[in-house]
Amino acid sequence: MTKVSIKRGRFVTIEGGEGSGKSTLIKEIGSYFSAMGEKVLIIREPGGLPAGEKIRDILVSEEVDVLTEAMLFASSRNELVKKVINPALEEGTLVICDRFIDSNLVYQGYVKGLGIDKVLELNEPVLNGLMPDLTLYLDLDPKVGLERISQNNRETNRFDKLNITFHEKVRKGFQHLANHKDHKSRIKTIDASQSTDAICLESLAEIVKRFGQKVA
Repeated sequence: MTKVSIKRGRFVTIEGGEGSGKSTLIKEIGSYFSAMGEKVLIIREPGGLPAGEKIRDILVSEEVDVLTEAMLFASSRNELVKKVINPALEEGTLVICDRFIDSNLVYQGYVKGLGIDKVLELNEPVLNGLMPDLTLYLDLDPKVGLERISQNNRETNRFDKLNITFHEKVRKGFQHLANHKDHKSRIKTIDASQSTDAICLESLAEIVKRFGQKVA
């Protein structure tokens, strides 16, 4: 793989259903750019800060009203954007986030019926114009993803335990977003049924194509 140099802060988010391989891909991308001498920050949503982690504990363990859920995600995101993401981007860091606004749009807006526009409205003062420079969506049959979770003994949460119909709708939501005129230039779909190496290479190629500068 040709070396890539990121000359200014960039914001990459990794999205996908449960068991799609986000954590593995983030680790690989982060390691690659760190080895190239780039400043890399890996974060997750919800979470990343003490307040956000407390909110995460509520969200992954307790069933709450969908509007409450969306507002809790937005509250965690507000802390992360203001205190972590924006300062890191200003310093020229490559920020890689495990889930961001798109998960909110899909899970609460599309799947649970709150509405994508309503979720965007809630997050407008949080984002203040900030959107990922590139979003990699790992597309995978939810049956395969849930089987992966059962086999690797990963700690599960209440989202993992929802029925297959829910997870299939999540996939449709991400596919809808990835093909929407307002988002398709930003969201790139990666076939997550491929090998880990193939997924990593394709993802790095997308990053290079989007904003990388090849260095001899």
